[in-house]
Amino acid sequence: MAKTLESTDQRLTMQFSSNTLELDKAAGSATLQRKILFWSAKPIEKPLADVTGVTVDKAVDRASGVEVYHVMLVMRTGDAWALAENDKARVEATASAIRKFLGVQDG
Repeated sequence: MAKTLESTDQRLTMQFSSNTLELDKAAGSATLQRKILFWSAKPIEKPLADVTGVTVDKAVDRASGVEVYHVMLVMRTGDAWALAENDKARVEATASAIRKFLGVQDG
């Protein structure tokens, strides 16, 4: 479940399990800090203007049949950042909060 760490007019910071998303209007940057097991991976940084949409992706685990949801930050270059959520209502609320902060529409 995503946890909002900071929410101001200029900055939105959310934690998704071991990943932290930081959107900073003043710096004009979007940063994804990742942890793999106990090690921090090199943060990924993109210009905030490259984020063109925020969508919700649903997948079904073949082995267990459990639905898995992701907030997807879609970039101008065609790549995307997938941020895991465990609940359909929460993923919609999280995506909506990010869209509102960025001033972007679905997709």
